[in-house]
Parts: sequence; C-alpha cells; structure tokens
Amino acid sequence: MPLNLLHHASVVGSVATSTLTAWRGTRVVTAAVQPPLALRLYDMEGSPYCRSVREALTALGLDAEIYPCPKGGKRYRAEAKRLGGKAQFPMLLDRNTDTVMYESAEIIDYLFRTYGGRPTPLFYRPGKFRPLWGGMGSAVRGLRGITKRKSKKPAQLLQLWSFEASPYSRLVRERLTELELPYVLHNIGKEQLADMGPAVMRMKPGPYKPRPGGRREKVLAQLGRVQVPYLEDPNTGVKMFESLAIINYLEDQYAQA
Repeated sequence: MPLNLLHHASVVGSVATSTLTAWRGTRVVTAAVQPPLALRLYDMEGSPYCRSVREALTALGLDAEIYPCPKGGKRYRAEAKRLGGKAQFPMLLDRNTDTVMYESAEIIDYLFRTYGGRPTPLFYRPGKFRPLWGGMGSAVRGLRGITKRKSKKPAQLLQLWSFEASPYSRLVRERLTELELPYVLHNIGKEQLADMGPAVMRMKPGPYKPRPGGRREKVLAQLGRVQVPYLEDPNTGVKMFESLAIINYLEDQYAQA
C-alpha cells in the first residue's frame, strides 16, 4: 500500500481512538499558569493511563517535558526508576513542589488542584469503564507508541505543539515514543467555538480570530497560523507542520535499522 494511503488509514484509526476516549483532551477547561520549572512526564504514548494524564494537561493548557519510556526502552526507564523508585508509567515529576507521582487518577487530581485551583471535573475523573474504552482506543491503533525502536538520541529536546485528542498529533507522538525522542509538549487545546473543526474549516465564518489572551493567540502571532501538529527541532533547525512530513523527518533523522 502506498505511504500516503497507509498514513490516511492511520489517521482513521486515530480518529477512532479519540472517539472511544470521548474526545477528552480537545479543549481547555481551566487555563493554568505555567509553573516556573517545567513538569516532567515519563510516559508511554499508547498506554491508556498515560493518555488520561495527557488529557488533563491539555484541559489545563499545561506544557510538559515528555520522556518516552516504551517497552524495551533503555534511555529514560532507568532514570525514572532512579527518581521514583520503580519503572511504572505514567510518572510525573514536579520539581516545583518536589513531587513524584505514579497513579494516573492521583496525578490528574494533583494537576487540577495544584495548577487549576479546582477539583477534577467529572469528565476527567476515572470512571468504571474508562480503562476499558481507553484500552480499546490503544488496540485500535495496533498498540502503536508502546514498543521501542532503535534510534539516535538528540542532544536537545524536540518541541511539539499539539493537543491530546488531535488524531494527527497522536501519530507524531507515537513515533516520538517508539524512537525514545524526548520533547517539550506545548498544549494548545481549543479555547472557543471558533476553534472547533479542522484549521481550514473553522465553524465561525470569516478570518480566524483566536480568543484574546489565550495560548492560541500567541501561537498565531508566533507561527502565522494555528495548526497541529507543529514540530521544531533545535538540533537541526527544522520547523514543520503536517503529520506525515514530520513522521518522515523523524524516521530519516533519528531512526536506525
């Protein structure tokens, strides 16, 4: 099958994952102030428990340094174990409060309480069937973003603009995890009705105007458009949109046989 058709099939599967997880991690619920020291999340993209934490990060508009810990990975698993005592994921390290946490539900409550100043909204609390739907969401993607592949380690963290439920961004995050490429996750969830829908088909007619004072307003001023995924690689100076182009770049630049 040609590469673009495979990619389109992956997008369809990623849309199914977002649907199964009720599109949590699409919009900003409570805009948090970024902490002085970046949050660190030791993470596995394909894990439904890690996904729940990333959904909360989007809902709060919080950035985080992501250290991928896929199965078989050696780059950050040992570091996570040294910091927290066990190789269990997700693991959150908050250097602002000297906190290390493991359980996804506890991490989510901590993020909303500490940085949102509120209890966790009902929509983001773990329900009885959330693990089941989350596991199905991972299965639809063929458990991508779980198993390590051989790669070169970058000297500096890559930078990714994304929001959790974005089907296109998920494909890039899966590849970053499999290649154990650490990155700064810049969350730019949707902030208003006019943000809904693809970038080229906003629901509000006329020129797109982001919410004043929101994160998307800053991104528009910085990049000239609001579209995810967007990747910057400070190691090479590359800056690019479009998920397929980004995935091809990561393969060419970092993957090893």
